[in-house]
Amino acid sequence: MSTASRVARRVKEVPFLDKSDVSLLFVLPGLFVFSAFMLFPVLYLLGISFTNAAPANLFAGEGALSVLTFGEAAFVGLENYTQVLFGGTFDVVLFGETLLTLPINGQFWNSFGVTWLFVATSVTLKITLSLTIALVVTGERVRGKRFMRSLIILPMGLPAIFTITVWRGIFSSAEFGLANQILAALGLETVSWLSNRWMAFLAYNVTEAWLAYPFMVIITVSALQDVPDELHEAAMVDGAGYVARFFHVTLPSIKKPVLFASILTAAASFQQFLIPFVFNEGGPARQNELIVVYGYREALSFSQYGRGAAISLIAVLFIGAFMWLNVKRGRLADGVNEA
Repeated sequence: MSTASRVARRVKEVPFLDKSDVSLLFVLPGLFVFSAFMLFPVLYLLGISFTNAAPANLFAGEGALSVLTFGEAAFVGLENYTQVLFGGTFDVVLFGETLLTLPINGQFWNSFGVTWLFVATSVTLKITLSLTIALVVTGERVRGKRFMRSLIILPMGLPAIFTITVWRGIFSSAEFGLANQILAALGLETVSWLSNRWMAFLAYNVTEAWLAYPFMVIITVSALQDVPDELHEAAMVDGAGYVARFFHVTLPSIKKPVLFASILTAAASFQQFLIPFVFNEGGPARQNELIVVYGYREALSFSQYGRGAAISLIAVLFIGAFMWLNVKRGRLADGVNEA
């Protein structure tokens, strides 16, 4: 008799368990792990967001478990959330003149806006790059497609921190940076990549595209291979060229898988932390702080644990709403291959 059979028989002999309840016991280890590593941290973060937690009071209580009860941190209600959203002023400037001063936290809303801009630009770049590469490695006239596909997944095998550090060197503001060497070879002026807001933002996008394109290409290539040849042949009989077939046959056929991959990579872009933090900590002058970096710095650089927790939960709320709306509107719950 196998070990699993003996365990199942022993469990069935427990007097207070019905036969239908036996299977639930096998789920308990997974529920425990989920609670320990996912559910509990979120609930703890929620609790801290309603306090004035800081190193001075969170670790001031007696006993090793005092941190779990928030130490000597005081309950402040929604104060952290109001400070994050409205705790400051924001000037609306046009042509150098201040038109309006709004009672909102300019740093938070700048971070919020930059994050959504980063999601929009990086996802657009990733989709364009991935579609182009996928079409090349699935083309009938392309030789060495298998070798090219194996090269595509190489970035997935490298640690993200290593790749980001290499790209930081490429976009170094010094003249020996690879990007500046290329500009100099073309007779152009060198750029202070990480000291200029929008040049740094461009560097973020390029690095994010490099990290994410293998995943996008794998999904797109799989979708392209499932497009029936009969559809292309029928379109060719009707006189459709390559561009017409791409927009009227290929794109509609791969829409669901590409949309599914785009939503996942958009959520990853919304949570991006390593790229801005390693490059220049969201600089210059905190202008490119993505929302996760903003929450991290508020908590650990400025010792405002409660405010950092509130920022993190606001980010989780927006990510969840974004995922739900896209899955709902894209009908992805019906399956990626269903019309």
